[in-house]
Amino acid sequence: MTVAQNPSALAPVLARGLTTGQAAQRHRDGFGNDYRPPTSRPVRVILRTNICTRFNALLGSLLVVILVVGPLQDALFGLALVANTLVGIVQELRAKHALDRLAVVTAPAATVVRDGAPVSVPASQVVLDDVLELASGDQVVVDADVEEAIGLRVDESLLTGESNAIDKSRGDRVLSGSLVVAGSARCLVTAVGEHSYAAGLSQVAREFGLATSELRDGINRLLQVITWILVPTAALLFWSQLSRADRLPDALRASVAGTVTMVPEGLILLTSVAFAVGALRLSRRRVLARELSSIEGLARVDTLCIDKTGTLTSGRLQLTDVVRLSEDPDVEAALGAVARLEPHPNATAAAVAAAYPAVDWVATDVFPFTSATKWSGATFADHGSWLLGAPDVLSEDHEVRRRTAQLAADGARVLLVATGTVPDVRPVALVCLTDEIRPDAAETLAYLRKQGVTVHVLSGDHPQTVSRVAQQVGLEPDVVHGRLTPQQKVEIVRSFQADGHVVAMTGDGVNDVLALKAADVGIAMGAGSAATRAVAQLVLLDSAFTAVPAIIGEGRRVIANMERVANLFLTKTVYATALAVTVGIARLPFPFLPRHLTIVSTLTIGIPAFVLALAPNDRRARPHFVARVARFAIPTGLVAAAATYLIYVAAREQSHASMREARTICTLVLFAIALWVLALVARTGSNRSAWLVPTMASGLVVILAVPGLRAFFALSTPGPLLLLAGVGAVALAGLAMESGWRLAGWTQMHMRELSRRSQ
Repeated sequence: MTVAQNPSALAPVLARGLTTGQAAQRHRDGFGNDYRPPTSRPVRVILRTNICTRFNALLGSLLVVILVVGPLQDALFGLALVANTLVGIVQELRAKHALDRLAVVTAPAATVVRDGAPVSVPASQVVLDDVLELASGDQVVVDADVEEAIGLRVDESLLTGESNAIDKSRGDRVLSGSLVVAGSARCLVTAVGEHSYAAGLSQVAREFGLATSELRDGINRLLQVITWILVPTAALLFWSQLSRADRLPDALRASVAGTVTMVPEGLILLTSVAFAVGALRLSRRRVLARELSSIEGLARVDTLCIDKTGTLTSGRLQLTDVVRLSEDPDVEAALGAVARLEPHPNATAAAVAAAYPAVDWVATDVFPFTSATKWSGATFADHGSWLLGAPDVLSEDHEVRRRTAQLAADGARVLLVATGTVPDVRPVALVCLTDEIRPDAAETLAYLRKQGVTVHVLSGDHPQTVSRVAQQVGLEPDVVHGRLTPQQKVEIVRSFQADGHVVAMTGDGVNDVLALKAADVGIAMGAGSAATRAVAQLVLLDSAFTAVPAIIGEGRRVIANMERVANLFLTKTVYATALAVTVGIARLPFPFLPRHLTIVSTLTIGIPAFVLALAPNDRRARPHFVARVARFAIPTGLVAAAATYLIYVAAREQSHASMREARTICTLVLFAIALWVLALVARTGSNRSAWLVPTMASGLVVILAVPGLRAFFALSTPGPLLLLAGVGAVALAGLAMESGWRLAGWTQMHMRELSRRSQ
């Protein structure tokens, strides 16, 4: 029988808790809170999603066909298929290992009473009948009944969606997944693990997931369209090749060559790889990404909301002055008593407690601090009621507000000590606290402004205090919002979102939880409360504000590079489809063997795509991903197909040109045009990609120069007339693409200028 089933056993357990041995035995008996929310996909899911794709199935089937009909040279695309899949698996496994290792640092913990003393244990080590201690900022990790409480208030919005804090007293139940926003309590654990009320909801809220995003939705739409086009095009190509070929194997090889090239096989893979590598890079900066998809949100951020304490300042407070407003002799004793009301004081209470010794005042009624009320206090036997909190909230006295404004203008955090009850209080003294500004804050904010990110300070402190700190780090007064409640922070975040902005929010305290949840990307400080870490998508393990530019830059790198990669893959799909349709309608032999297109795909798309996906890129993500990719890929793909088809027809018109020569000139022309496309795409990113084009071109030169490789890939040397025609075709195609590129650039610039003028 457990303590929960035997109330007579409750009193001694509350006093001393379980022994270490009792807790270990309960865990062995299956009464432990074995709960480990995943921060990355399980290995089996990584393997399945990288291997079991529709395009892998299609290419695998075509590979089997080539292996049956031969020769093996035409099965080289199978090696690229396997290599791409392996790279994706390895990269995501590396990211998983790093994320899981970092997740241990931010895993939920709990304070329980063991052997008569409070100890902190991992959430998984909490057992049935444990005595759980809760304090402001804690995340509740199990279900428990409240037995002793001092002003306990709990936010159950993770469970119910309601953001209002709920008062809890003896006999009430607290649920796993809720957050303590005020007060403290001792509770008896009544349900753990899968038996807790919110276990399922908590796991869903925190588990790895590829949330809906424009990038993934856009790629999925593109793939759906490609799938619908691919099937009839492949059927047309096979029919045309079968009707012309003397042998079935020849028809199959030609059909496979055209179909394989239409498949953007690496696009999905590279998306997963880019996100996984992004998370891995962030982990090296001591940033934990709870969801890989949050990296895309970072790329789109144009508004950053930050809390003052713990972000612009270190959060280490010192009491610097007490300005008396009356001659009450008990002010020092009252400060020492009020600051020690809660067993787990916040930074303000801790600073006051450090300055004044404890006294033996007995509290008969306690009013804990909350972000909504902005004051705390108690009624003491023989000493009356004393309050400590925001001066402009506790008192409307003109002199108090004037003195507060003077002190706040110098950057001090000012609190009022008063007697009485709200709203009838008597001001006694003003307490001044100072918080050191982070030395790197100004430089970080300057970088963000340069990158087009607008920074707003959302703080619960006095507006003048916040403004003074903001001015010291180079911020303008109009981006400072002071004396905010948690709900007001949420409203400001949502107002930015309603205006079309993508908002990130940083915070470290319970008062930031709701705003972190409302923001597009929530960023929690590792040294902050468990509540903020529980709801944020990203956790700065070292609480370093300097990491924010890096994580925004990482998001921009991933999304901007994925657009470049998509341009390459979709261009290939367009020219392959156009060639297949044209050749199918004309009932001509397909102008390539699979091995020819393997050369083109590998050297102009496959290898460059991996390089481009991981290259530096700080361009901010823009909307309408699909439309931009289509505007690039469709015209360039059609130009490549037209030039290749024309040179193919020209080669067939020459009576002395063999089919091998015709296929060789087509391979050379398509390779040169695809290389030109690569050059266009590489221009939009870092200069470090400039080496790609000459390096990939040298790969083809080596193949043509080495007789063994030339024979292996079934290439020959076309006649001078054919070579000259090929050069002309490439030049015309390049001229068309360059003209289109410059026209598109001019149009975009003109539209941006018109938009700017209209604003």
